[in-house]
Amino acid sequence: MTTATTPWLERNRELMIGAVGHLRERLEAHARGVAPPADPTPALEAAVLATGAGSALAAVSRLFGLSRFERDVLLLAAAHEMNGSIGPLCAVVGQSGRPYPTFGLAMAALAGGHWSATSPAHPLRLHRLIELDGDDGLAAARLRIDEPVLHHLCGLPWHDPRLHALVERPVARAVSLAGGHRLAVERIEAMWKRWRGQPVDAWSPMQLAGADAGTRELVVSEACRAAGLTLLVLRAVDVPPGAGEREALARLWMRACLLGSSALLLELDDHDPADVGRHLAALLERLHGPVVIGSRDPAPLRRRAPIRIDLATATTAEQDLLWRAHLGPIADRLDGAVAQLATHFQLGPMAMRAVVADVTEQLGPALDDTGGRELAAATWAACRRQARPRLDDLAQRITPDAGFDDLVLPPEEARTLRSIVAHVRQRVTVYERWGFARKGGRGLGITALFSGASGTGKTLAAEVLASELDLDLYRIDLSQVVSKYIGETEKNLRRVFDAAEEAGAILLFDEADALFGKRSEVKDSHDRYANLEISYLLQRMEAYRGLAILTSNMRSALDVAFTRRLRFIVEFPFPGVDERAAIWARAFPRTVPVEGLDVDRLASLNVTGGIIRNIALGAAFLAADDGAPVRMDHLRRSADLELRKLERTATEAELGGWT
Repeated sequence: MTTATTPWLERNRELMIGAVGHLRERLEAHARGVAPPADPTPALEAAVLATGAGSALAAVSRLFGLSRFERDVLLLAAAHEMNGSIGPLCAVVGQSGRPYPTFGLAMAALAGGHWSATSPAHPLRLHRLIELDGDDGLAAARLRIDEPVLHHLCGLPWHDPRLHALVERPVARAVSLAGGHRLAVERIEAMWKRWRGQPVDAWSPMQLAGADAGTRELVVSEACRAAGLTLLVLRAVDVPPGAGEREALARLWMRACLLGSSALLLELDDHDPADVGRHLAALLERLHGPVVIGSRDPAPLRRRAPIRIDLATATTAEQDLLWRAHLGPIADRLDGAVAQLATHFQLGPMAMRAVVADVTEQLGPALDDTGGRELAAATWAACRRQARPRLDDLAQRITPDAGFDDLVLPPEEARTLRSIVAHVRQRVTVYERWGFARKGGRGLGITALFSGASGTGKTLAAEVLASELDLDLYRIDLSQVVSKYIGETEKNLRRVFDAAEEAGAILLFDEADALFGKRSEVKDSHDRYANLEISYLLQRMEAYRGLAILTSNMRSALDVAFTRRLRFIVEFPFPGVDERAAIWARAFPRTVPVEGLDVDRLASLNVTGGIIRNIALGAAFLAADDGAPVRMDHLRRSADLELRKLERTATEAELGGWT
């Protein structure tokens, strides 16, 4: 009992010694065939209860609904472990030579005996307070008290290894919560306090939906602290698949709930609730007491309807307050960047705490002397690192290594890209300070379509935007996301967007042609579901806090009804001679040795910028292998290899004069 005081421990010890002593006297009286002495335990318990606390034995009897006989059977099993003289006495009393308690002995020597006490459906065995060892039948089997129960009767801390091998006991942390999340804490606490004193199977499970796993755990942890409960966390991935193992887990949890005043958070983490396996759903149906199911979306239960509590996303104002609470004195030194952090990243309190620890560790002793701009940059970088893990499992992160000087585009398209940068960079000013966000969140996402043939610079442009905005860039191949199974495409997209919300990363949905097309006219069920998938993608893009980009090789294949919902459309034309010359001029880093390169002759090859970069890279390898600078003949050999790969033959006008 974690709330026990030293005086209570002493009183509990005295009561247990007295109860074991009286039990010994009863066994000795039975052996001699005389009447047993009067039981002083009820009077002693009444006296102790008058002081505001009873013994652990009395509490266990009350919590599990034990009859007087069942209580004495439990005491007999405990006494055998606590007092070395009980075993030999059992051998004499039972006239069997067995130096341990049996149920047959209990039936003969203890008052009020009934065979139902051995039933697996009755408290002693249902809650695994005792175990029956041996193959000699119920009457002759050894009664053994389960070790955690023995520790509890003695008033000692206990941890059932069978349960604690599966559950976690989080370390209590002092962190701030958003106002809406604080209300969820108060609601959970109020319901638990209202149900206290009722049988555990009368408690309703709760469904805590929304936010991230760390925030859900903090909410339940705070509710436990306020209600005087100990939080245990069970991850969905740790739920045993076998029916027998699940039943044992449910029983052990029920016992831990009663003995340890515990609450359980069954955390689905990033599992899709619709994908919850039968073994997990079966366990949810068996868990009683203070149980909370944590997931991003509600998990369906077949027979039990949980009380649903939604954790709304923290508002920008709440995020700002949370950041300031976690940053402490650092917040005032961030050169006004707290608002940028609050608007761009959607991190929970645990993640914010980790960011502050990351920055403190990275800067070390230099933290106090670091300027505001450098400190803001370090905090921004730490936020990016903190938000990456979930998205790294779902998409390809591209490390940008290009700037606007590396792009060769017509002036109008270049201006559009710079407009995109301005929209992302000034979201705080326009949406928050100027109030556009208060008119509704729909349509506030920054969306773009990059259209053009393969190799014309669409991915490079996305890298330039990521580099300019100091954001992570993730590439999602829509051809891999789209599934032939109904509903699977939406699930795949939901996982990506949910993970990306924390980071506000730039999402590059490549090969949009795999999903988009002229499908406004529904001819069959496949077209209807394809339209639903497209609508879902556009809906999530419009609500996304960051920048989402679609790429397509053929804009003409996309329906106007869909493309008009995108904020920006950037055309990447096939480069002309002048553009190809500019691309060739940028193709080699300054550190690459070159000799005799004729940019005008190189520009005569009618290929895209992507092909030019491949040819330049191949020529560099050929030159390095020759131990010479890159020359025109290296480029000619590399171009031949690249064109052969494309199943294309160059004309003499294109490659003439390259050697």
